Amino acid sequence: MKLQRTGFDLMLIGGPGSGKGTQCMQIVDTFGFTHLSAGDLLRKEISSNSENGSMIFNTIKEGKIVPSEVTVQLIQKAMEASDNDRFLIDGFPRTEENRIAYERVIGAEPDIVLFFDCPEEEMVKRVLNRNQGRIDDNIDTVKERLKVFAELNLPVIKHYSKIGKLCKIDGTGSEDEIFERIRPVFAALRYQVLFHALPFYISWLNGYLQSFASPGSVLDLLMALGE
Repeated sequence: MKLQRTGFDLMLIGGPGSGKGTQCMQIVDTFGFTHLSAGDLLRKEISSNSENGSMIFNTIKEGKIVPSEVTVQLIQKAMEASDNDRFLIDGFPRTEENRIAYERVIGAEPDIVLFFDCPEEEMVKRVLNRNQGRIDDNIDTVKERLKVFAELNLPVIKHYSKIGKLCKIDGTGSEDEIFERIRPVFAALRYQVLFHALPFYISWLNGYLQSFASPGSVLDLLMALGE
């Protein structure tokens, strides 16, 4: 049975070093969302020693990708178990297949998708600075991770942009500066009537946020890859 969504679902998408992780916690603490991370939910299911958890563990152990519907069902289960009706879905969907599975299982699209856009060199610098001492992180490996992110996420970003759900957030600057760019998004939460006109609101908002945009961003790379 599909979950009939009546609350507010927010998705956050951003590559390594985009600042997405830090802003997740700020949004949760400030605006009262429940944080749902696909990775955390998978790890929790594995640790439960359930039959489903064993399947997930074995799939990962074999180097395979956990089926999208399995991950989405865990998200759905967490939503149903929560007393909250506002959910921040962190880092999902990663691919177009993820997106299609989410909308099929949940039975609804997200209300807003925040995409944290940031120049590649800034993202590389952040990842290297926070992971000092990790031998598997160097400039080439980080750039490869960013390339994979861009290739996988392009269809997702294009889709949500096309249907008026995507808000692009400039991910440069300090944590506080980035958060101040996010605040206008949540004006809609204070005025429920805007839920019925979110595409128009988001269109205006993207125009407003464009004034903060940085040249050479990952979105430029994404669009170049799609040409």
